[in-house]
Amino acid sequence: MGLAWSFGVGLPVLGFAVLGVLWATVPPDSGTARIPGLSAPVDISFDTNGVPRIRAASERDAAASIGYVHARDRMFQMELMRRAASGRLSEIAGPATLPIDKQMRVFGLGRLAEGDVAAQTPDARALLDAYAAGVNTWIAERGRFAALEFLVLGQPEPWKPSDSLLWGRTMGLWLSSNYRTELARQALRDKLPAETLEQLWPPHPAPLRPQASLGGPDWAAHLLAALPTFPAPFTLPATASNAWAVDGRMTDTGAPLLAGDPHLAFGFPGLWYLLRVETPGHVLAGATGPGVPFLILGRNEKIAWTFTTTGADTQDVYLEPPEAITATREERIKVRGQPDTVFTVRETRHGPVISDLAPGATQIAAVAMTNLLPRDTGASGMLALNRAGSVEEAGRAAAIVMSPVQNLMVADRGKIALYLTGRVPIRRSGDGWAPVPGVATDHVVQDGSGLRADGDAFGWSGFASGEALPHIVAPGGGRLINANEPVAGPDFPVFMGRDTFRDWRARRIRALLDAAPKFSASDFAAMQIDTVSPFAVAMLPALRAVPGAAQFLGDWDGAMTENDPRPLLFNAWMAAFDRAVRARTGIPEGAQAPMFDFIPFVLSPKGAHFCGGDCGPILTATLEETLTALTARFGPDFSTWRWGTVHQAVFAHPFLRAIPVIGDLATSRIAVPGDGTTIYRADMNHALEAVHGASYRGVYDLADLDRSLFAMTPGQSGNPIGRHARDFLTRWRDGAMVLLGPKPVAVAATLRLEP
Repeated sequence: MGLAWSFGVGLPVLGFAVLGVLWATVPPDSGTARIPGLSAPVDISFDTNGVPRIRAASERDAAASIGYVHARDRMFQMELMRRAASGRLSEIAGPATLPIDKQMRVFGLGRLAEGDVAAQTPDARALLDAYAAGVNTWIAERGRFAALEFLVLGQPEPWKPSDSLLWGRTMGLWLSSNYRTELARQALRDKLPAETLEQLWPPHPAPLRPQASLGGPDWAAHLLAALPTFPAPFTLPATASNAWAVDGRMTDTGAPLLAGDPHLAFGFPGLWYLLRVETPGHVLAGATGPGVPFLILGRNEKIAWTFTTTGADTQDVYLEPPEAITATREERIKVRGQPDTVFTVRETRHGPVISDLAPGATQIAAVAMTNLLPRDTGASGMLALNRAGSVEEAGRAAAIVMSPVQNLMVADRGKIALYLTGRVPIRRSGDGWAPVPGVATDHVVQDGSGLRADGDAFGWSGFASGEALPHIVAPGGGRLINANEPVAGPDFPVFMGRDTFRDWRARRIRALLDAAPKFSASDFAAMQIDTVSPFAVAMLPALRAVPGAAQFLGDWDGAMTENDPRPLLFNAWMAAFDRAVRARTGIPEGAQAPMFDFIPFVLSPKGAHFCGGDCGPILTATLEETLTALTARFGPDFSTWRWGTVHQAVFAHPFLRAIPVIGDLATSRIAVPGDGTTIYRADMNHALEAVHGASYRGVYDLADLDRSLFAMTPGQSGNPIGRHARDFLTRWRDGAMVLLGPKPVAVAATLRLEP
């Protein structure tokens, strides 16, 4: 009886003790902290969503305060970012992450970030130092309680200014992955006719290339298979975002409006952290990236800005001879529970050797990336953008951001504009279609001493940036739109890349802007959650002609609403059709343009050969296959099927998701509308779950920037048991947004930071 009593009492007591320890990692509602280097006290109030409003006496004090609140709510996310970028995940995760660490050591982001510190302006370096002081104050105060995850991992190391610069280096890698596409094409070069291979990435015609392989057989496929993908939220995402702006001629107030929603992989916590910062004469409000002291998306007191990905080709793969190796270094990776892993990284004049990541590789393949160039001044560029008072000043700031290449859409009180950040390589020859020789002895150039053999026929002779890249200021039509479609035509003097994105979302944005003469901020917010798919609309005539399809599709207008069965049938059918076409042609998964670009080409006269000349039989067979599979899951009554039953947005912690009980707390799901081609973007995995979409939404009213609207997901807190871990989830799904005015409607917590 005594033993039973002990278990009966002891287990609940133990459970309460564990809960108490976990709860101790949740930040308190109020408090005071002392941060070295502050010039004056800083008052911070948190609203009922956990969004801080910071009032500081200087930019430097503000940066220290941002560091403190970032660490308070997202310290493990920051730790994971710097470990992933610098190749140190295996220290905490064990051998499972060793391939990722080896890849990041080959890229050398950690070494590059350390060198980037000296490249920043003195003001930017001062803010990086202040930010680190704020982060380190939280770490020193809390120790292992700095975040829930550190209860197991131990106290995090002090934060360094170079750690903040890893954020930009990581984003540069996320938002440009052409080298993988080059390898995918090379892997198919011996397996498919040249014309077929070209058409896998339509509709961007280019001269057919010779069918001769570069290097031995299957080397590219072997390397591509060895290259790791990052665990969420570090997954290399599909590239997408929306942005549009109109000037005062098209608004109710006579001042411009700007809308933007960047699309990235969903995860817990989300990538962004909302805040408002006030210093004398200066206001910043919008989305920050935990780990960085600058506002990434949002507005100051004069301008507002947002970003979309350009899709510029800033990477090339080179096949090198052994004598091309110019340097080597030894890398040592600590692996939890195992001996250290030591390996050698080799460099060429073009960049690091990535083929060493593939065991037994017989070819030497190096990669050139603009985001691997040294002395990146991106932090200084973001500071200049935060300070900009006009679209022209924002354009000058864009030129300082060296990587990645992004469309910066910006508005001030009088005009709208689009600029490009980053640098685009100027190639001597080639168009980034596939790997090229690293040495070509027949290439000749002229210098002061006459003609000489250069040996780098496919190398880069320089870079285009700033005004040399596409830019538009005060367009005559009064509006700007970009949803990742090309911003420059084929005759633009700088080659931007051959692989661009279809304009499905841009088509819908243009149609909605054509439908009314004037707009308000609420109109733009409603546009951001529009669910009509131009892709579906374009496909419906062909699909309704398939026997039996019309009875299911009926008069559907292509709206991907979560309570409708037709989006479920459509997306499952198109996925099955895509798989069937690939299987018939022998195309490996992923070795083609995105499905939404590839299928329209296949269903056109030029692409029908992928179906054997007539796509009707495959469409019929895959419709029957899809109906059979969905009936087995959801029953025979089509009217009861729901898109949202399958299409749920998933926000999961990259590590805690695998732990019983805790994993449930660290994963959130919610039924959502949209798909990969709607303005309300919710792109899918194989299970049709939504795993990629609008991580943040902003609508900026230049008539009164305090009336600007904001949303993010899932919440401010990165602690799965925190009060503000999921505050925005349902509202984000439904398109509800919040104001970030000077005063919150209600104050839920306060902090005072003192020198």
